Amino acid sequence: MHTNLPETGYLRLPQIVGQPPVTEEQAVQNRKAGKRPVQPRAGIPPIIPVSRTTWWRGVKEGRFPAGVKLSGGITVWRVEDIREYLQKSGEVSA
Repeated sequence: MHTNLPETGYLRLPQIVGQPPVTEEQAVQNRKAGKRPVQPRAGIPPIIPVSRTTWWRGVKEGRFPAGVKLSGGITVWRVEDIREYLQKSGEVSA
């Protein structure tokens, strides 16, 4: 099993495909340029190393698990569905 996955619950997209870190200097430059993110943050290593665009295309085509829509237009994925995908794709052992 992937050691970073909780037993149950939901994951947001950055937890699945990863997220690069943002340093304080980058955050300052972003604020000045009117870009996001405006706060420093730690990076998140990917569970499934694909781009966001590839992920959404794969969801649409049925290659990746479908998400669950929450209020406010937020999409999350069940941990169990991600774990099942990883097992079927051979990325982790059962």
